[in-house]
Amino acid sequence: MRRLCALLAFALLPLLAMAQAIQPLPFRDRAEEVRFQNLSAELRCPMCQNETLADSNAPIAHDLRRQVFEMIQAGKSDAEIKRYLVDRYSDFVLYKPPMQPSTWFLWFGPFVLLLAGALVVYVNVRRRRRLQAGATPPASNIDDGDDW
Repeated sequence: MRRLCALLAFALLPLLAMAQAIQPLPFRDRAEEVRFQNLSAELRCPMCQNETLADSNAPIAHDLRRQVFEMIQAGKSDAEIKRYLVDRYSDFVLYKPPMQPSTWFLWFGPFVLLLAGALVVYVNVRRRRRLQAGATPPASNIDDGDDW
């Protein structure tokens, strides 16, 4: 029985190491907590890239959440907090970056790629139809006796 418990504890050790306790933040009221949650859901973790600040477990996400909390406590507006993070990490930190020349590819790139793919398909279909419509029957292999 002891061996089984030791084996089970050893097997679960990596899972326990990955689990991190989330330290509760001392919010003044429910409105401040909701504001913090909404703001951290609009920001991207600079390390994880595909996770919000609220969802990420990266050390930098912990630090940024603490920093956002402190700025909220200091009376900064959401716009001021976002501006600070954008100045530090660029527009990448925002899940909804502003539309400006440097982010046009982010906004319009998928549509351009979709149109380019549709154009390639259209050209290939037209080319095949033209080849099938104008195709001549294959020449017969008649041996006329001339080997040269």
